[in-house]
Amino acid sequence: MLIEFIPVLVLFALATAIAVIALVLPAFLGPRRPSRAKIETYESGKLPYGDARYKVPIGYYKIALLFVIFDLEVIFFYPWAVVLRQLHVFGLIEMGIFTALLVVGYVYEWKKGGFEME
Repeated sequence: MLIEFIPVLVLFALATAIAVIALVLPAFLGPRRPSRAKIETYESGKLPYGDARYKVPIGYYKIALLFVIFDLEVIFFYPWAVVLRQLHVFGLIEMGIFTALLVVGYVYEWKKGGFEME
């Protein structure tokens, strides 16, 4: 009865062992030669200066979020294209509605100035 789960348990044990080895082994085998340059904070190719708490324009986050939303919606076109022949006219109408909603949302954001950096 439980014999069917043995491959799953073996896979789980193997994945856990590999993860533990990958995390623990470098700590013991890796070289430890810290220097001032290695432990200094480094971000985006620039050395940090000044206070880290400053206001970031919300436009960056807004554009990134809109990109993610529209990019993820476009991903739904691939499975539809794969099964298009089996869906016939119904699938074409459904994807037309989906595309129309996508375009309406895109035009709405464009008219509201959602893609403008302030």
